[in-house]
Formats: sequence, structure tokens, C-alpha cells
Amino acid sequence: MTLGKVFIVGAGPGDPGLITVKGMDLLREAEVLIYAGSLVNPALVSASRAAVKLDSWGMSLAELVEAMVSAVREGKKVVRLHSGDPSLYGAIVEQIRALSEQGVSVEIVPGVSSMFGAAAALGTQLTLRGVSDSLIVTRPAGATLEEDKITALSALGTTLVVFLGTEHLEEVLAKLDRPENTPVAVVYHATWPDQIIVRGMIRDIAGKAREAGITKTALILIGGVVDPEQTGYQHSVLYS
Repeated sequence: MTLGKVFIVGAGPGDPGLITVKGMDLLREAEVLIYAGSLVNPALVSASRAAVKLDSWGMSLAELVEAMVSAVREGKKVVRLHSGDPSLYGAIVEQIRALSEQGVSVEIVPGVSSMFGAAAALGTQLTLRGVSDSLIVTRPAGATLEEDKITALSALGTTLVVFLGTEHLEEVLAKLDRPENTPVAVVYHATWPDQIIVRGMIRDIAGKAREAGITKTALILIGGVVDPEQTGYQHSVLYS
């Protein structure tokens, strides 16, 4: 027997205008809102009319699930607001499983990923004819990942987007199997008012990013799409 439903909603990359229409509707209808701390724009939290608003920063999975299940049992409409799109490093599968074990179903509402916000900020596209026809999304090893595959993935020569890597920027760059003049961009807080964009190459981007004060909450984009005019892209057949 299903007790009720929790809505897992992607908040988008930061700009509150980039949440989906459905996501905003659910946000306004929510009676209980559980949001992903500082990763979610406070304007979105303020836009919710929920009587109960909980910052999930520091909450354990058990605490998070208990809060959602308790609210559902009380007949409340519950929204779990994730940053970006919840399918990318959102840790939602364990939430879904734990909720299911308690008889609570889940509906996922996709969001705009920060990597799309970063591409827009850079004025480029992530796949580009004659430069890269593929996109690889990855992250470096860290507290929750023992070993990464950055070296092998970078050797494929496609566009590489690295999440959760700003604190380990120098280590990430050292692992890349690419020429040192390969274009790289580091985008801090893509689409937020305090967005910072730093462009460079593998050989100098770390120093530039650190000089700009970027130490966290940024995406690393690697490949010719970062600087398409210099790379020499081919025109799309759509416009030929």
C-alpha cells in the first residue's frame, strides 16, 4: 500500500528563472520543502509557500527520509528540492529506495544541469561538429570515490565536464591525457549573480582560477568547444 508521494525536483543551476514550469508549480504548492542548502538559490526557497522548510545540509539519509515520510503520513505535499538536475550526482536512488521501503512513492521532475548553464555562460555548445561529437561527464576521486577514470576518459579527446573537482583542480589537470594547450574553462556559480568565468589551457588554468579566488562550486570544462573559433569547427549541415 502506498502512503503517498514525494516530489524530487531539480532546481536548475542557480538562476531562479531556470527552474522548469512544473518544478515551480510544485514548489509553490508544497506544504513541506526540503532543499539542498546553499546549492539552491534562496529566491526559490522564498518562492515556496511551504509552512515547513528544512535545509538538508548536515542531515543524514535516515533523518532526511524520516522527515519526508512523517510529512507524507500527515497528508502533506512534500517537495525535495535538489540543485541542477537530480540525476547528476544527486544521490537520489538511495532516497527513493528508503522511501519505497516506507511505502512512499517518488516522482522526479528534471532540472537544468549546471553544465548546460556553464555552456550558456561560455556562449558555446558541448558537442560541436569537427571538434567533439560526444560529451563525457565525470568527477575526480575523493571522499566518496576511491578511484576515478579521468586519464582514460580524457584520452578519448571528447568534451569533458568535471563535476566536484574544483578543490582538486591541480590533481585533475595532472591526470589529463591531452596536449597542454587544450582549452579549459572553469565556471563558478554558473547563472548565479556572482558567476565567474575563467578561460585558459591545461598548462595555465589552475593558476588563473586560483587568482580569481575559485576554490569550490565550479565546473571544469575541457576541450575544443571551450574555444571553438581557435579550434576550427565545421559548419552544421542544418545550415548548409
